Parts: sequence; structure tokens; C-alpha cells
Amino acid sequence: MKDFAELESTLAVQFQNKELLQQAFVHRSYLNENRDFHLEHNERLEFLGDAVLELVVTESLYNNYPDKPEGELTSWRAALVNARMLSVVAKEIGFNDFLLLSKGEAKETGKAREYILANSMESFIGALYLDQGLKSCEKFITTYILSRLPEVFDQKLFQDAKSRFQEVAQEKTGITPAYNVLKEWGPDHAKHFRMGVYLDKDIAGEGEGSSKQEAEQAAARNALANKGWK
Repeated sequence: MKDFAELESTLAVQFQNKELLQQAFVHRSYLNENRDFHLEHNERLEFLGDAVLELVVTESLYNNYPDKPEGELTSWRAALVNARMLSVVAKEIGFNDFLLLSKGEAKETGKAREYILANSMESFIGALYLDQGLKSCEKFITTYILSRLPEVFDQKLFQDAKSRFQEVAQEKTGITPAYNVLKEWGPDHAKHFRMGVYLDKDIAGEGEGSSKQEAEQAAARNALANKGWK
């Protein structure tokens, strides 16, 4: 079994209820292979942690940026609490080493693991809230998530990837990006798309998703990375 004392030491947090901490990392798939395991999966904790995270981030932005309108604050909050950001933070503080997954899920990488890590961040916050209350959650969220706000500003992460790529592409090349379907597959109720984003006739990036919009966002992110544009 994982040594969660190591995680507590890293985060400088001591749980009174050690099972709450452990439960925060129990993925549903783990229970399918370990039916006698004594804890439930982490989805209820995730539900709670999502609300706590949003409250803490919202209150911080509201108090620290009194002159900013609701629309801007909403964009900043979305950039801080989305799955991509939460998964990056979770990975950096070592959550990967504590996930309890099925053998199949343990082999998953990429987007699937990203979502599992993001969900574990929310479930950890839910567990911390139940164990120690809002103040401890505020301290944790301030240290590990709100601290990313300068990065959000610097890289304009509050803009969606398509908007950002169009802005930079026009600035650097004078060309407005265009998107085309490269491939689509699956039944009507579960379509999957691969989109390409082009600068004139040159493909700048590709991405997949369960909708054209999602695939376009993925393609724009890929293009930003390919071009080395923030």
C-alpha cells in the first residue's frame, strides 16, 4: 500500500483521519479489481472539493482585484481550476505516486491520466475540508493553485487556445488560422474528430476531440506548442 505519510510530509499537512486522505486517491476502477477494499472511491470527495476550490479561488479573486469586472474574474478562475491546470499541479506535487488505479488505468497516459489527476486534486481538497476545515483548504489552495496566477497572466491562459493562437498568428504572420476536419469516426452518438489548423496552406497543429470544437481547441494548443508560442 502507498505510504501516505510521505505525501503528508511533502505537503506539510497532517490528516487526523488517515482514511479520508487515502480515499481521495481511490479511483473507481481500483474497486473493480479490489472488491474487498475497505474504502469507497473518491467521486463524492471530488464533488465536495470542486465546490470548495471554486469558493476559495472566487473569494480570493474578488477580494484582491476589486476593480476587475465579473467577466474577467470568471476567465481567470476558469484558467486556475480547469483540468489542465489541476493536473499539472497534481503531477508536480507527486499525486501520480499515490493514485489507486486498476491495472488498466495505471497504464493510461495523456488526456485520460490528466483527468484522473485533476479529479484527485479536487477529491484531496474535499478530504482536507472534511478533516481540517476551510482554513486549511485556503492555505493549500493559495500555496499550490492561486500561486499560478502570474503564469495565467504571463501566458494568457485565461484565453481559450483558439483565441490565443489566432491572436499570435495574426501578430507574427498576418494570417488568420483556418480549421479543417482531417478525420472523423465513430457512431453518430459517439463521434470523434481530428482537426487540423492551417496557416495558409501549412498545417500548424492537429488535435482530437469528441466534438469539432474540442478538437479545434486541441489543435490550437498543439500549434502553439509546435510554434513555441506562449
